[in-house]
Amino acid sequence: MTSILTAPAADKAAASPHGGGAPRRRTRVLALPEARWAAAALVLFLIALSLQLTGAAAWAWGPLYALTYAAGGWEPGRAGLQALWEKTLDVDLLMVVAALGAAAIGQVMDGALLIVIFATSGALEALATARTADSVRGLLDLAPATATRLADDGAEETVPVEGLAVGDTILVRPGERIGADGRVSDGASEVDQATITGEPLPVAKEQGDEVFAGTLNGTGALRLRVERDASDSVIARIVRMVGEASETKAPTQLFIEKVEQRYSLGMVAATLGVFLVPLAFGADLTASLLRAMTFMIVASPCAVVLATMPPLLSAIANAGRHGVLVKSAVVMERLGEVDAVALDKTGTLTEGTPRVTDIRPLAGSGMTEEELLRLTAAAEHPSEHPLARAVVDAARERGLDLPVAENFDSTPGIGVRAIVDSRRLEVGTPARLLPQETDTRSAPAAALVAGLEDDGRTAVLVTADGKPVGVLGIADRLRADAATTVHALTSFTGTAPTLLTGDNQRAAARLAAEVGIEDVRAGLLPEHKVAAVRAVADTGRKVMVVGDGVNDAPALAAAHTGVAMGRAGSDLALETADAVIVRDELATIPAVISLSRRARKLVVQNLVIASVFITGLVVWDLAGHLPLPLGVAGHEGSTVIVGLNGLRLLREAAWKRAAE
Repeated sequence: MTSILTAPAADKAAASPHGGGAPRRRTRVLALPEARWAAAALVLFLIALSLQLTGAAAWAWGPLYALTYAAGGWEPGRAGLQALWEKTLDVDLLMVVAALGAAAIGQVMDGALLIVIFATSGALEALATARTADSVRGLLDLAPATATRLADDGAEETVPVEGLAVGDTILVRPGERIGADGRVSDGASEVDQATITGEPLPVAKEQGDEVFAGTLNGTGALRLRVERDASDSVIARIVRMVGEASETKAPTQLFIEKVEQRYSLGMVAATLGVFLVPLAFGADLTASLLRAMTFMIVASPCAVVLATMPPLLSAIANAGRHGVLVKSAVVMERLGEVDAVALDKTGTLTEGTPRVTDIRPLAGSGMTEEELLRLTAAAEHPSEHPLARAVVDAARERGLDLPVAENFDSTPGIGVRAIVDSRRLEVGTPARLLPQETDTRSAPAAALVAGLEDDGRTAVLVTADGKPVGVLGIADRLRADAATTVHALTSFTGTAPTLLTGDNQRAAARLAAEVGIEDVRAGLLPEHKVAAVRAVADTGRKVMVVGDGVNDAPALAAAHTGVAMGRAGSDLALETADAVIVRDELATIPAVISLSRRARKLVVQNLVIASVFITGLVVWDLAGHLPLPLGVAGHEGSTVIVGLNGLRLLREAAWKRAAE
């Protein structure tokens, strides 16, 4: 076992678990024109409203409302006109027209509020898009800008990674990030490649092994032969796949938007008919205009829009209070459609941190479990290797006093050596410390190692003065709620989730058996995860992917719905995902799916209520004489009823019912 040197300052930001450290390139909110216009509209509206409510003269607040209409309405108005030019009637244009219509009949404040809401919505959408693009670009910073190329005579030359060609030899020193995909031609080390494969522990690399750009080298020096251009490296392909998947995964339209075109066209045509037909038969111009304006108000889609949004937004707020960040109403709707689930292993089903699970002193060694752990932790204490930290943490949890280790030495791919309590200890990989041919002295240790590895543990052999004295088992600990979550997801979808992991088959199969998963796909690179997700999607299933690392980001983007674990999740995974489990509580995943399905039921209820009100008011206006104030009251009344019905999902009881 080796110790990993502290990463250089430039790499420290990138050395978080599971590749969570792509340097952050954050677009400032006010750098977006949509955000600036929305902020201006909001400020103007608040000033105008304050003046109006305090009884100021109309000349004081009227121009401010006009500026609110201009600041917040010009962009959706322009987009609506462009859509109209392409023979599509956009609801944004109708809302601008409705706002202007409200102003035309004296409802200036109502129209301004509608403008502010639409401008703010557009700004939030633009910000979400920009932040995702930031994370994708920032991922490229995981790979260093330069690499050390070796000439045939051994001379070193620092070159940009874009200048490397297939067949070049590069030198990677301890603690550096690898600059290109390639294969080890000389040297030995351990490489942290969680950014690519999601494996929780560094992987030993020696001559002939493949390595990836953007991964972090350990204590050994490596010479690599470049096998891929920088533009075709695995890390670059992850960036491309995220972008491609995000473009092809058009958000599912909310239920009401599926009938938006027909309803909008019908309302416009009907409003013109209500105005022009009576006028053609000699009706009074003012009366015809008033009837048409009343019709447009009572037939406007405000109540229909509210039928959709309050239940979904209430569900989002309730989920947020319980540690689930759902990024939009569209995502909340999509969660209820999920009928297949794929789960990552490390950092998702497991905690992502190695822990000592077994302490096995050998018979005849004269050691107890505590003595074996104490000596091993003392020898490992100077090391920064993740397994070494796990051993030291286990000793500290038991309150053991660690003696000072002398003559500490670390060898990449083998382990550590130190003098502890006058005994020469070696701690490391059994394959390197045990003899190739098992003898009577090493047979008990070999049997313990085999048993632990068969159980999916990482075995660490301890020798004292050249003799095996014990074996430690180390594993990534399963989350406490993993099994119940898998069972709940199986009940929701009708089939058990699939396990997609870059870890080895034996460890993945052991963990899957513990939680009740049968379909295990192990040893996967990011593109393999995407292929697995798309294969399931091609059968007509709507797949939800749950992951945490950079290597999961393409699958999160390709899925019908992507969910990221919040605490250890990489920046790219958090930005790419549609929802984030903030406190890493797996049990909230089936709960939020249930909440989404309840929200969809409330949407249908609200649409029925809104339709009854709209139909009744429209018939009254056309068949009789509906006074404008009564029409406004009926329209607003239906809006209030629908809104309050949707807010039912804000209650704590709604989450408890979903969690059950």
